[in-house]
Amino acid sequence: MKKKLLMFLCLVMMIFILPITAFADPGDGNIDGGGGGMGDGTSTNTWTPGHDGVRVTVIRDSDNAPVSTPIDYTNITPSNNITHFGKVSKIVYRNGAALTPQIGDYVCVQPPIAMPRIISSGSVTVSIDEIKRYFCSEYAAELVANNVGMDYDDLISGEYKLLLEPIAYFTFNGAKVCMTATEAAMYDMQLDGGLRSKMASLTHKNLPLAMFLEVSDLGYPAWNGSTDARVNNDQIISSLGLGIVRYKEQPPDLEVETADYEYRTDTEVITSITLSTGSRLTPDNPASVTFSIMGSSYTMSNIVIPAGGSQVVWCKWRTPSTPQTVTINVTSNSGSISNTNIKAKIVDLNQNPPPNPTARDRNDNYTLPSVPSRPQQVSASWNVWRCYWESKWEKCWHTDPDGSSWYHWVDNGDWKYTSDSYSASLSATGQTKPDDKAVTAFGKNMKSGYGINIEINARVSTNAPGSHTTWAQNAVSYFPEFSYNTYWRLLDRIVSGYNATLELKQNKYSTYNRRVHFTPPWFPNATYTTYTQVIDAWTPAGMLCMNVTDYVNINQSVFDDWRVAPKK
Repeated sequence: MKKKLLMFLCLVMMIFILPITAFADPGDGNIDGGGGGMGDGTSTNTWTPGHDGVRVTVIRDSDNAPVSTPIDYTNITPSNNITHFGKVSKIVYRNGAALTPQIGDYVCVQPPIAMPRIISSGSVTVSIDEIKRYFCSEYAAELVANNVGMDYDDLISGEYKLLLEPIAYFTFNGAKVCMTATEAAMYDMQLDGGLRSKMASLTHKNLPLAMFLEVSDLGYPAWNGSTDARVNNDQIISSLGLGIVRYKEQPPDLEVETADYEYRTDTEVITSITLSTGSRLTPDNPASVTFSIMGSSYTMSNIVIPAGGSQVVWCKWRTPSTPQTVTINVTSNSGSISNTNIKAKIVDLNQNPPPNPTARDRNDNYTLPSVPSRPQQVSASWNVWRCYWESKWEKCWHTDPDGSSWYHWVDNGDWKYTSDSYSASLSATGQTKPDDKAVTAFGKNMKSGYGINIEINARVSTNAPGSHTTWAQNAVSYFPEFSYNTYWRLLDRIVSGYNATLELKQNKYSTYNRRVHFTPPWFPNATYTTYTQVIDAWTPAGMLCMNVTDYVNINQSVFDDWRVAPKK
């Protein structure tokens, strides 16, 4: 189906950390924002930044009536036993629909191209431009049309618009829940303020202010109140927690910025490119390559390469301590380089530790997942050209005016090239065992509800100089109760170096501040297998990584260790 190239008008209403107050002219984006920090929460009432989504409903423009069942989009995998209120839009609630709590059977869509984060917090910055670009795109329109069963051209014809509602996935009173801002307000009213008393920064600030109108539409007013303060239930229901995408003509393509490298925060890494040359580079005219990174320059000099040859060239540097995208500019005084502009995405893996399991947690429909088999790279090799002079001494004769002859020796040698081969390999072993505080554990056998320890030994073997490689710096552990997804724990380097030891970070829910992961009390009598990825052993040929699994045997639960003392 041939698509006409037309201009597109998109109206989206959003909220973010940075307060913005602006009113759009007709045809401009209908966007505003606000928000603020989040409290620390408790083990039974908590929200993790990034655990958000958007409920999308197709609305007929002529009468503002919903014409589709809402679709929930999220980047995460929600819990199997999550509590929710079905698929009901803000407009249907306004028309009199009541809250209908349900447990499990929650259906959502994880878009192939991940959404930008929707809800702000003190530690996470969201981009209004990224969100507008995503939801106003041709990609989003095609995705929605496909999911609701509409013809794409009908959806963007100007007869329909999209109602967007932010969704939060969080833990409330120990139960996994998801709800829109409107549902949170209605639920809080049923609880006589019980939700607000525990989760106010999320449910009564950042969630409802995640989307609001700058220009009135759908019978809802523009929001002119505070963008960084808590709001009440009436304000949420009447004015907050919604955004609109309105189509007049063909939406633009979604341009997703991709990164050349993904690094972890505060990690020593290696960035490499390839230098090629048509004419030879010798010690008399060597090449040098400079990497410009965040105000610092890293130069690899005295590079020699034979004519028509190439070589990997690199720099070792430390990433910043905060997540961001870093642009690396690369220049060379000779030859040609494979990449002059490198995008490096710096991520913080420590943003998603599991919530604390509680005695009331249940997962009656749980089945043991398969242990993942993710790609590994346990060895790498690379070559570096070296140049040496090979002498060729020859007599050079001279004739004097008197006819006498004499000679001297001349070195008519030349530069010769040889290649030094380097390699590195990663090996890792791991041990998962019951924590010492699990007093009824024996060997590999323990009851559910107690903690486990994970220790990883990671060894990097190499024949290269230290400037070529790093040791294994990070490890990430995943657990079966989360299907080796959703949540993870980082490990600390207890011993650094090429023979490193890593252990779980201290658990903030541990009374004794132990390096533990608590198994859920509901876990069945079965083998509990941990899965750890050892990462960030960098070489000029890329990152080495390895997967390590180990287990404990679960039989009975912590409740079986409880005893009722007889009355005296």
